[in-house]
Amino acid sequence: MDDAVVRHARVLPLDVVQAKGNGHAGTAVSLTPALYVLFQEFLRHDPADPDWMGRDRFVLSAGHASLALYVQLYLSGYGLEIDDLQAARTFGSATPGHPERGHTAGVETSTGPLGQGVGNAVGLAMEAQRIRALVEPGTSCEESLFARRVWCLASDGDLQEGISHEASSLAGTLGLEGLIVIWDDNQISIEGDTRITFSEDVLARYRAYGWSVIEITDAEDPIVIREAYRRAADVRHSPVLVRLRTRIGHPMPSVGGTAAAHSGAPGEAEIRATKLALGLDPEAAFAMPDEALAHAREVMQRGAAAHRAWVAARAAWQEREPAAAAMLERLVEGSLDTVARDGLEKLRATPKAAATRIASSAVLNAVSPHAPWLWGGSADLAESNGVSITGARSFVRAGYDSEQWPGGPDGTLVHFGIREHAMGAILNGMALGGLSRPFGATFFVFSDYMRPSVRLAALMRLPVIYVWSHDSIAVGEDGPTHQPVEHLWAHRGIPGLDVIRPADWVETVDVWTRVLQNSDGPAAIVLSRQNLPVVADGTSYGDGAARGAYVIADQEAADVLLIATGSEVSLALQARDLLQEEGLSVRVVSAPCLEWFEKESTAYQESVLPPSVRARVSVEAGNGVGWHRYVGLEGEIVSVEDFGSSGAGDLVMAAHQVTVQAVVDAALRVSRRQIRQSPTEGARSHG
Repeated sequence: MDDAVVRHARVLPLDVVQAKGNGHAGTAVSLTPALYVLFQEFLRHDPADPDWMGRDRFVLSAGHASLALYVQLYLSGYGLEIDDLQAARTFGSATPGHPERGHTAGVETSTGPLGQGVGNAVGLAMEAQRIRALVEPGTSCEESLFARRVWCLASDGDLQEGISHEASSLAGTLGLEGLIVIWDDNQISIEGDTRITFSEDVLARYRAYGWSVIEITDAEDPIVIREAYRRAADVRHSPVLVRLRTRIGHPMPSVGGTAAAHSGAPGEAEIRATKLALGLDPEAAFAMPDEALAHAREVMQRGAAAHRAWVAARAAWQEREPAAAAMLERLVEGSLDTVARDGLEKLRATPKAAATRIASSAVLNAVSPHAPWLWGGSADLAESNGVSITGARSFVRAGYDSEQWPGGPDGTLVHFGIREHAMGAILNGMALGGLSRPFGATFFVFSDYMRPSVRLAALMRLPVIYVWSHDSIAVGEDGPTHQPVEHLWAHRGIPGLDVIRPADWVETVDVWTRVLQNSDGPAAIVLSRQNLPVVADGTSYGDGAARGAYVIADQEAADVLLIATGSEVSLALQARDLLQEEGLSVRVVSAPCLEWFEKESTAYQESVLPPSVRARVSVEAGNGVGWHRYVGLEGEIVSVEDFGSSGAGDLVMAAHQVTVQAVVDAALRVSRRQIRQSPTEGARSHG
């Protein structure tokens, strides 16, 4: 009966793509035997409860092969039916062109950009290793209630992408038990035979990373497949690469094994020949015998039984290990306790003139001991980024810690190495595990390396926290290669990403507090290298920073609005003093997070930025590409419209006209323009 299921299932992608005229069928066809064995016999899952905590995870890194996953979800009883397969790649269907987390039951992560899923799988395995160490130390994947295996299907393209190299290197260093990457080695990409682009010995490379390697030479033989999976599941203390040698599109007689099998309609004649080769009715499309489907869906009963057994075992464990059970509940809740909140209040009440990266470090040090769900690290810049938490244990392989970085698998501080791209995807995997709020840090200019992963975090609404320090040309001596200019607005352009640039110690505490109390999407906290003054007295902040923008200094009937973020808020306040000497009434607005401000009511927005005040100046040490939304066509933008320079930070800022005088001059110009445009409106004389 399994043979009947596989024979009928593997031609479903051909029927789908032929009917649509587009899509990717070839990989799905050739992978059906291997994935059927995995979903039926090795993957611990309960189709009736796709979010069961005790489940394994399956990551389809080769997201273009979405039909391969959808077919298994259909066979396993996740709610997809033949009609859903027929509707693949159509608007509003449950089977979009690439898998989307939260859209289709059973899809663990949104994939498509190649290599990202490998990084996600590494992050999922890291979280699993840490959870096991926290609540069931000393147990293996086989023994632990809360261990999970992470099965990842990767293509040749995934393993060519640099992100997979970075992630796989770290996974081997960490000895991630329970991480199994199945490499679909079909030696075909869109441009044909991969010999023209991909000639290295992949198995030797993975052995050098510290992975165990297993080969499946016959992707059609369930006995061979089953034995390889069993061996992979038995491996301890290292991740596993399973080389699955396939012929793309097999058993298509003409198109199979060629680049033509990768995408597009194979043609009626080819599909007919394939069905005949499999002993199927060549005239029947979207066919699955009732008895075959019923047989495949027996996995639902097996999954439900495993789930019930797990629930009973967890109840017994809670009775036996109350302290560990309490730790698990804290991880599930992911909320700040009273001690952590008190610590934040104390920090807020004792502000210091300091770089905001230092203030951010103080927040992490205050919160981390009381928030086991908060963990992460840096791409080899922990101390510079301010994420080196005093007394925190490092997340490292058992026995691989050092005198400088003591720790183990239960650690809080992750050393990602100089791997920003992989760090981004790994953070997404850590968040996908469901029991973590991960943070990852680097210099802001290197956030470019992370951008594809940040975009996917926003798309999936993952609660990842980015700590990006050295936020502007004020970085100084390291020069323009290290001075972000376009980055603020580039990241503000990602839907769903909160980009936060606090002005001082108090704002840093306030924005961190909001981020830690809300987990509905990713947030980027962008921090200064240089020291910044405390910008206001204690009564001026209110809850304004957490609302995205607020009035930090005001005068009645303001003539001019100055809007600033981060280190430039102090410049705006100094400019205000000089403008008052010119007879101008000035309001200064600090706007640490425009995304938060946009979510506020219109009434609040207009209370901060009154429409009647059209003389407006924005000041920010980055380019001004988006500021006209706030200052209007009549306003002025003090910004950086070129790359930075090498030299002391204050001199570089002056050379690029981010100065108090530049703000004053801009404010005078917009004010005078308003007077000329409205001579009868009783405007004041400004000398």
